[in-house]
Amino acid sequence: MDEALRAVADPTRRAILDLVREGEVSAGDIARHFPGISRPAVSQHLRILLSAGLLDVRRAGNRRFYRVRREGLAEAARFFESMWSVPLNRLKQLAEEEERTSEDMEGSP
Repeated sequence: MDEALRAVADPTRRAILDLVREGEVSAGDIARHFPGISRPAVSQHLRILLSAGLLDVRRAGNRRFYRVRREGLAEAARFFESMWSVPLNRLKQLAEEEERTSEDMEGSP
């Protein structure tokens, strides 16, 4: 999980993940989305995302096609969900209690 979180901490890598979210994209097409970044730098970002388990690559001749590997962020997603689930459930309970109290006050003479 730590490596995946470090990888997505960089805005360029998040943008790459966004590009490949819907399907395979060639390395050249990915690089064209970042004209201000050299191709070797884009390649380095891709290597980091691969190493973190966030991308899969398919080779076709001398071309490489990248696609997101959703399970790469599964552990981090579970962690964040656990951090939010308890407070959100408590907030829901408090809102429901407040609603019941309000309804009881409206119904009393």
